[in-house]
Amino acid sequence: MNNAKIRPFCALDVPWLVEQHGTLYERDEGFDETFAPLVQRILEDFVATHDPKFERGWIAEQEGQRLGSIFCVRLDDSTAKLRLFFLVPEARGMGLGKRLLYTCMDHARAVGFAQMSLWTHESHRAACALYKATGWHLAGSKPVHSFGVDLVEQSWKIRL
Repeated sequence: MNNAKIRPFCALDVPWLVEQHGTLYERDEGFDETFAPLVQRILEDFVATHDPKFERGWIAEQEGQRLGSIFCVRLDDSTAKLRLFFLVPEARGMGLGKRLLYTCMDHARAVGFAQMSLWTHESHRAACALYKATGWHLAGSKPVHSFGVDLVEQSWKIRL
């Protein structure tokens, strides 16, 4: 996967991202049918309203096969939010996630954001380990019931 490329997201990626999120989160996390429509709404909103100067999405792919995604959106004038960071299982553990994360962080820094934040779940141990290893700090944690399962929500932040 080291020869995978990272390219800009386009609207044609939406169906694949929705299907992958829905299928894999149901299989791996037990999420219910409310999760994929949430991903759909996030992506449709991004396509319709994002400011391309500040907000971007990227798709990792190899030989035309999509492997993952990451998005940078504006939370406020100084803070970018990382969203929809995702890798298919066969692309995990090979450094591609780190490349996606740095692509997103480098963009946020380059367009003038002073910090980034993200929301995730404690069960995403590999992603949380990557955040910690790249300088992110756990800002908060709380138990919730979302998408039909009990989870521990986490908020992470980093100064750029």
